[in-house]
Amino acid sequence: MGVVVSTDKNEDRKRMRLVIAASTAGTAFEGYDYFIFGALATILSTKFFSGVDEGTAFIFALLTFAVGFVTRPLGAIVFGRMGDRLGRKRVFLVAIALMGGATVAIGLLPTYAQIGVFAPALLVLCRMIQGFALGGEYGGAIIYVAEHSSAKRRGFNTAWIQTTGALGLISALSVILATRKLLGEDAFQDWGWRIPFLLSVLLLIASIWLRLKLSESPVFADMKARGVASEAPVRESFFVWKNLKTVLLALFGLVMATGVMFYSGQFFVQFFLERISKVPPATVNALIVASAVISAPLFVLFGALSDKIGRKPVMLAGMALMLILYFPAFKLLANAANPALVDAHEISPVVVVAAPEDCSVQFDPLGRAQYTSSCDIAKRALGAAGVSYEVRFEEEATVAFIEINSLRRLDSIARESGDDASSEREEMFRIALRRVLDDAGYPETADPQNIDYPGIILVIVLFITSIAALSGPQAAALAELFPARIRYTALSFPYHVGLGWFGGFMPAIAFAIMAKTGNVYSGLWYPFIVTLIALLISLVFLPETKGRSLNV
Repeated sequence: MGVVVSTDKNEDRKRMRLVIAASTAGTAFEGYDYFIFGALATILSTKFFSGVDEGTAFIFALLTFAVGFVTRPLGAIVFGRMGDRLGRKRVFLVAIALMGGATVAIGLLPTYAQIGVFAPALLVLCRMIQGFALGGEYGGAIIYVAEHSSAKRRGFNTAWIQTTGALGLISALSVILATRKLLGEDAFQDWGWRIPFLLSVLLLIASIWLRLKLSESPVFADMKARGVASEAPVRESFFVWKNLKTVLLALFGLVMATGVMFYSGQFFVQFFLERISKVPPATVNALIVASAVISAPLFVLFGALSDKIGRKPVMLAGMALMLILYFPAFKLLANAANPALVDAHEISPVVVVAAPEDCSVQFDPLGRAQYTSSCDIAKRALGAAGVSYEVRFEEEATVAFIEINSLRRLDSIARESGDDASSEREEMFRIALRRVLDDAGYPETADPQNIDYPGIILVIVLFITSIAALSGPQAAALAELFPARIRYTALSFPYHVGLGWFGGFMPAIAFAIMAKTGNVYSGLWYPFIVTLIALLISLVFLPETKGRSLNV
């Protein structure tokens, strides 16, 4: 008799390992797709948005990255409804195939130089398809693993889904780094950037193969057998106050914090190191990969801890840690990456002096504005150089000028409509500014000899620790919050609004705030405020869900 029990336990373990492997493979593939786009945003801005100035092109690239998140909630509703009515397995099979096809398509798209404005339009379309498909992917994976797990190990098992962000990051940046090394930077910038997108077809095939081996979730199969599956999961989720209240709690108490924390600690770190601290992109990729490898097990650790002490205290600790880290950690990052630049900011502060009416916000999502004033050109040039500045308004300043340490002054220029020489004069202004910055001790790039590599890794690991403490137990907590008959719909929608809208737009919002203020840290106020609101809501209203039955 003992032998039979042992065999059953072995079969259960094998089945659970297959469930986790198939689910995590798909979500890791999702992470790979999204991290490739985020990591290559600078290159993609030059390939698909070369018709506008550099600063606007980069914002466009970030917005295109974010637009995939706009369609996530729609995908969550469509696929969620199908998952609650037709079953978990078949829905996230369709979702991953659709997403994988869109990713491969990005690697095949013609550029702006080849087909003009149709290039960014096609890129945006691919991103929208990715986002729509992803709306059905993550919720299905969480629910599938949770509904196969015992209550005592639900946090541990579902936390493997949360590691896939790190796994996707590691695989994406490793492929990018290897491609850069093999081809050289010039070839990579020219055409090699396509390779990481095209290679995703291998992950797609592996993910589909694994998922074809799966059977339906036992919770859903039981519901179908008893005839209690929902016929209208959308109506039940959003038009029944008891369920809608839980949806809003999940969104504003948990997932919006996950979104801004994740994209602050991953994408914004990469942007900050590359564009502000001027660390070479290949070096940044290697540092982030190393940090992700070190910290990936933390997601499972915190998920397992939540099985012991509860979901809520672990998640609250993660949000609290990130609030402590935001501003001081990015300042530590700046000191570790480019101490000469930090010293220059302290010793020789930069001020843009201009008339108030001469300065614009320099953020135009439609791409119609022309930033041609002397103030705008000065701010754009300083931003491209990674230099923080303050703005001082003086009514009599007919032409804006840059003042460094109250000693050096460089007059800006304005671009005149129809003036063919304007571009040449702006380039000459940038060259002159570079000379002035060099004289003031502002380095053009980070000195590899002075980069504190362990210090950068430590800061990123601290960020990921806070993210892991929140998101490690979160998968189980979300599954436990919602009743089985509407779980796919009700879970997926707040997750993709929180991660997609609050988190996905974080890099673009932060970059726009920085362009407005001139302070490289000012964009952090957005994730800080969002995280603080989520912490307070969770502290007051979030129930402890550990041990809840998923069959009700």
